Amino acid sequence: MVGAAGAKAGGGVAEAAQLSHKVIFTPSGIRTTAKDGESVYDVALASGVDILSICGGKGLCRRCQIEFQPGDYSKFGVKVEEGNLSGWTDSEERAAKRGDLKPGRRLACRAQVLGDVVVEVPGDSRHQVSSISKDSTGFETELKPAIKLYMCKLPMPELDHNPSDGEALVEALREFGIEAQPEHRPLTKLQPILAQNERELIAVVRDDKWIIDVWPPSPFDAYGAAIDIGSTSLALYLYDLTNGALVHQASAMNPQIRYGEDLMSRVSYVMMNKGGEERLTEEVRKAVSGMLEDARAKLDLGPNQILEVVLVGNPIMHHLFLGINPVELGQAPFTLAVKDWFEAPAWRFNLGISETARISMLPLIGGHVGADTTGAYLSQLDVMTGRSVLLVDIGTNAEIVLSHGGKVAACSSPTGPAFEGAEISAGVRATPGAIERVRIDRETFQPSFKVIGNDDWLSDADPDIADKRVVGICGSGIFEVMVELASAGLVNKGGLFQPEAAPHRFIQEGQSWKYLLLDRPENPLYVKQTDVRAVQLAKAALAAGVNLLVDFLECPAFDEVLLAGAFGTHLDSQYVADIGIIPFASAEQIRSVGNAAGMGAAMALYNQDEKARIIEAVKHVIKVETATEPKFQDYFVAAMQFPTAPSTDGDNASGRGRRSRLRERSR
Repeated sequence: MVGAAGAKAGGGVAEAAQLSHKVIFTPSGIRTTAKDGESVYDVALASGVDILSICGGKGLCRRCQIEFQPGDYSKFGVKVEEGNLSGWTDSEERAAKRGDLKPGRRLACRAQVLGDVVVEVPGDSRHQVSSISKDSTGFETELKPAIKLYMCKLPMPELDHNPSDGEALVEALREFGIEAQPEHRPLTKLQPILAQNERELIAVVRDDKWIIDVWPPSPFDAYGAAIDIGSTSLALYLYDLTNGALVHQASAMNPQIRYGEDLMSRVSYVMMNKGGEERLTEEVRKAVSGMLEDARAKLDLGPNQILEVVLVGNPIMHHLFLGINPVELGQAPFTLAVKDWFEAPAWRFNLGISETARISMLPLIGGHVGADTTGAYLSQLDVMTGRSVLLVDIGTNAEIVLSHGGKVAACSSPTGPAFEGAEISAGVRATPGAIERVRIDRETFQPSFKVIGNDDWLSDADPDIADKRVVGICGSGIFEVMVELASAGLVNKGGLFQPEAAPHRFIQEGQSWKYLLLDRPENPLYVKQTDVRAVQLAKAALAAGVNLLVDFLECPAFDEVLLAGAFGTHLDSQYVADIGIIPFASAEQIRSVGNAAGMGAAMALYNQDEKARIIEAVKHVIKVETATEPKFQDYFVAAMQFPTAPSTDGDNASGRGRRSRLRERSR
């Protein structure tokens, strides 16, 4: 009897485990099913629903907000009861009390599906199309690609002189000074093409060694792609390798963002989810494949014309694209699986291009200094050689390269995502409506600003401000508002608000204050004390990394400071100098070099000598590990201050809380 009862009970558990519910997401209209108790966030990820998260679904960032209303949805054929989502959690209660969770909303990662539901994903919980353009910044180098085309006419065979057609092709290429052997694919196509085209063909040769394809003697060109796999976005540049022309460029969001906006969140996702690395790899490869297919379709190219793909990316993006688990990069000593130049047949990566195509990835410098930094270094190699030049790519991890005295050193500094809008209460990406420029009147303390998509200066003094699209503040705006607050005396050197300077612009929040950047009846925008601290942490980490390299190479001053990356192109050099992220640098020394990483990939694609050059140059770059340098903490604390703020009592910005957070980030 006991055994029978146990079996029956076990069957009930199995039935409960198999119980599923209908889930409809709007406005996308995606319909799916969820297991009983599965979170809305996990269901959304599995279904390809676009939903924000910068913490990987841990209930920390409060960005995955959804709207849920019970009712009879005849359109979808479901009746939604109040209890079809689990009750509120403690984290949601705390978020609501802080005003971070808007009325009528839930957190998708905390809400569990207990019945049929219709879930609205509001616009501010979805990824926006970025307005940052990773346009080509140009470069100068000779066209010497790996792929070359040779038009050949093979002699008619005769009974007394009858070499194989493969031998005849090899002999024909010798007339060009090329000693190349055919691979399998051209041999299978060779005789039909010769028979149909009076023994004329185009030989496609790689590295002057291998005949990888043969084409009919038509006006076909060979093409190659340079791709920058950024943690936020992907950039593609397609070149005609026959004449050197840039024929297509495009950018797209990196779909891995839905699994975590910063790199460590993605590593965490892999660690906590079986098969997570395979999912992230599939996502980025599918995105790259789609971009290549779109380029091919727009240019009306044949399926075999894109033959070389050179990629760059930070170490985690690099490893995930190659299908390598990045977990070792999430913990000291940050060991890479592969560091050198890497190449392999493209068909292994399901990119949808010719089976004879090849993918290559630039070498990494080490640790968290990846192939994207290598690409940026290659693009600026002539500028940096023999000079004292600092190259900085500002991101979640700032990659820094310094040349001085014939030596080159590099490091990665854990800046965190504050400069990209994360960890900022009103932070957003660079999307239409995002504040990108800020000014504060020194007498009235009235703020004015520019938003992306509008050339006018705006302020809450404008009578029609409520009708203007203002969604938050992006990276360049974050730089400027912090400098403006400091320069206006509203923040002291230590980063503390000075509400007595402008009482009408400050509102008390618990034991702290917040500055009113935009006063409007609905959705006012504030700069909070926690925002200032997040920026201090980020800028101090970057400045500390720069100081370590300056010490290491004993560099007394910079000839030039180069800001790489799409983000850097939107920064005003004066505000970069004033915020104190580059010690000792003046605005005149600072300039943007655009997407230098992508351009480095393009140079390696364009010219095989550039490829050899960077492979050799990287061997001589000294990697400095910030996590183990004792001076890093001292430099970090000193760099917390805002240089343009007036001095007042209590300006010491050090503190045990900030030190512990730095240690966590360094880990």
